[in-house]
Amino acid sequence: MLFEPSEEIDKAALALHEEHRGKLEIRSKVPLKTKVDLNRAYTPGVAEVCRQIAKDKNLAYKYTLKANTIAIVTDGSAVLGFGNIGGYAAIPVMEGKAILFKEFAGIDAFPICFESYETDFVDQVKNIAPVFGGINLEDIAAPKCFEVEDALQDIGIPVMHDDQHGTAVVVLAALINACKVTERRYEDLNIVISGAGAAGYAITRLLKCIGYNPNFCTMVNEIIVCDTKGSIFRGREGLYKNKYKFIIGEETNRRALSGTLADAMSGADVFIGVSAPDVVTEEMVRSMNKDAIVFALANPVPEIMPESAKHAGAAVVGTGRSDFPNQINNVLAFPGIFRGALDAHATRITDEMKVAAAHAIADYLPKPTRDRILPNILDKEVTQRVARAVKDAAVRCGCSRQM
Repeated sequence: MLFEPSEEIDKAALALHEEHRGKLEIRSKVPLKTKVDLNRAYTPGVAEVCRQIAKDKNLAYKYTLKANTIAIVTDGSAVLGFGNIGGYAAIPVMEGKAILFKEFAGIDAFPICFESYETDFVDQVKNIAPVFGGINLEDIAAPKCFEVEDALQDIGIPVMHDDQHGTAVVVLAALINACKVTERRYEDLNIVISGAGAAGYAITRLLKCIGYNPNFCTMVNEIIVCDTKGSIFRGREGLYKNKYKFIIGEETNRRALSGTLADAMSGADVFIGVSAPDVVTEEMVRSMNKDAIVFALANPVPEIMPESAKHAGAAVVGTGRSDFPNQINNVLAFPGIFRGALDAHATRITDEMKVAAAHAIADYLPKPTRDRILPNILDKEVTQRVARAVKDAAVRCGCSRQM
């Protein structure tokens, strides 16, 4: 999210939300000025539409808002940097996500904010699915976000946790182009990731092709993931208590290197931070290989400031912020991914569709530079390119109803 707080921005944001009572409204697509209008849009004419859909529920894509509508679902447990602030406080963020969907991809999206739940959260989401063409899971804390997303994969519409996969897709795109700039082979990269939450887990899986088909996913050489206890490795004490960190331990860090984040970064080609501010020093960057790639994505304060990383020898530096070059933000990914999935009437968002989205973003810049490895996040043509790539991938992988 674009979250760069200041007193001036805070006041302006409060004033805007108060003036408009939020950022969304619902408008009719059809006139309701005469009895003829009412007969066709509502009773008695709507009865025939209901009868047709009752015979074939897929006709909902033809006759209703389903074909172009996304639910943005959250439990408010990991909102921005505030943590578990609940469903009510999450509404402004979900409204913001909805207008991004509309602005960039022409998708109608609506916030569905749950205010506390127990074991029935997945069932609640399943029960609202009929009206929507897809579900964007948002700001749900790990490891619950992994469990919820996994449980919703077979409900017949695309479900994606954007904090995981939107971020991972844009990181992959940025890394592809950073390799071009630094004249590295993607397959040779040794990467350190700081943060084993939602984004860190998804980035690790995508870059290491964990669970991905090697026919369309290219694997980097090695990844070491660090959490607050240091490097994650097979056999680390207590790792079995967290299924997802256990998977990371089994699939990465082949030499089972222990130690701190600083230890892990020594000799690495790439640092990717999705963790906390100021956890990386210039000395840690100096210990990396020549012309290192540093993506410090903690927001609003990154793991290391760009000028410090460059001073220490980094060749390409990206952050999540808009006031520095190389903003790595999932706005480049999620509108186009869902646009393509909706256009394909897809039953799910597959790994192949995510990889296709990443390459579409990277290929948008035929000649990336050190200070421009990704397109501008406000460039709507990127969304169209991503949507076409995702739709084509959906057809190829057999999850499109429009085959």
